[in-house]
Amino acid sequence: MALFALISASPLVLFALGLWGGGVWAFAGLVYMTALAALMDQISSLFSGDAPEGAEFPAADALLFALACGHLVALPLIVWGVAGDSGLGGWPRAALFVGAGLWFGQVSNPMAHELIHRGNLVLYGMGVAVYSSLLFGHHASAHRLVHHRHAASAEDPNSARSGEGFYRFFLRAWSGSFVKGWREENALRARSRQGRGLHPYGVYIGGAAVALGLAFLVAGPLGVVVWGALALHAQVQLMLSDYVQHYGLTRAKRPDGRLEPVAARHSWNAPQWFSSGLMLNAPRHSDHHAHPARPYPALRLPSADEAPHLPWPLPVACTLALAPPLYKRLIRPHLAKWKLT
Repeated sequence: MALFALISASPLVLFALGLWGGGVWAFAGLVYMTALAALMDQISSLFSGDAPEGAEFPAADALLFALACGHLVALPLIVWGVAGDSGLGGWPRAALFVGAGLWFGQVSNPMAHELIHRGNLVLYGMGVAVYSSLLFGHHASAHRLVHHRHAASAEDPNSARSGEGFYRFFLRAWSGSFVKGWREENALRARSRQGRGLHPYGVYIGGAAVALGLAFLVAGPLGVVVWGALALHAQVQLMLSDYVQHYGLTRAKRPDGRLEPVAARHSWNAPQWFSSGLMLNAPRHSDHHAHPARPYPALRLPSADEAPHLPWPLPVACTLALAPPLYKRLIRPHLAKWKLT
């Protein structure tokens, strides 16, 4: 747990120093999220094994809550640093934008993802608040109600098909998850006698409106533009992760027309230690689908014979996916073993 906390929270300290001192500190968080992370993933792992079966992690949710608080404080501060009267020069502002956007995409997203899977209403609400601040609140519904049910099938908008490029996937997945999440929430409300309160999508849209209103108060119209751009930066990274972690993998249909159960072979995994610590074990994706409520420190890494392993760390794979022809060519031989014929 100490390593998860150190790796995931350290960039917030660097961003704070960048806002305060500018100069080299403004670039420190960007270097941490890019060059340092890539380098550390190549060093012998400090932790790579699985936690003992049945191990408990009482501090796991506390770290999620602390990171969520850090996110909700950091986002308006970064907007002020980039778009407001912070006194920073142009290059430090750009470095803060890119570096903090990477943190919002690679730490805030998996942190909020873990929170929406917690049964505690306070923790769930914090996850919704984080996603809503990134103008992506509907993911709290679509991920739980659509993705986990239909992953690795044509019914899931967030599962990339073999041969599909990322940019086409992004448009299809964003709109598809919004619509299907809405439908699933409506169906839940229709079945529930208590479904007469505020619609979850009202919370998501209201939360986004509050976020953009705060952006205006912090830095005027430019603050709204920068907040929206940071949110898009983070959304693209979440979608890249979805794209890479299910690319080309398909569940078979049984004779009765139903999908086979989700298995380890229906998600891509990555074993690298530093990016796993940074992303709260999100690269151990197969086990998350098998046990959605399992705390992130307890997620287990299937062997390369049980489930597909990416040939690169997850952030590197996501970067390569920004060039669709290159990514499809590089991943094709690795997919061949797992693709249904």
